[in-house]
Order: sequence, then structure tokens, then C-alpha cells
Amino acid sequence: MQGVGFRYTCRSYAVDLGLKGWVKNLPDGRVELWVEGAKDLIGDLVQKLKVHFGGYIHKVQAEYLNAKNECTDFEIAF
Repeated sequence: MQGVGFRYTCRSYAVDLGLKGWVKNLPDGRVELWVEGAKDLIGDLVQKLKVHFGGYIHKVQAEYLNAKNECTDFEIAF
């Protein structure tokens, strides 16, 4: 999923939705996304990403946890 502008698009959508967190590429080619915010807004983010990158997304694995409020904005992690 790397090399198609996913992280930058993800950040843009997340900021527009008022979400906090980060997105980063993993060494094996997958992308990891950590998001804090309302569950429905996180769902909106995932849906937007699926529409925009549908041809590149082969599997989504999600786990919902209680927010720790560790993030102050949404950033691209390296």
C-alpha cells in the first residue's frame, strides 16, 4: 500500500474529521493507523479511505480500545 499517497491523504481526512493519531508505513509494506476520536468518525475515516484507495486495500484489521488521549494532533510517523 506504500507509494500511492495513502499517509498524506489519510492525514488530510483525519484532520478534516477532527481525529487525532498517526499513520505510518511498516517494513513489510503494510500501513499502520492509530486513531483517537468518536467511533462513528473513525468509521467515516475508514470508509473515505476505502473509497479513495479501494483498489489498493486488500484487508482491514481493526481493534477498538478506550482512548488514552495520548495524541494532540494527527501526524505522519516515520
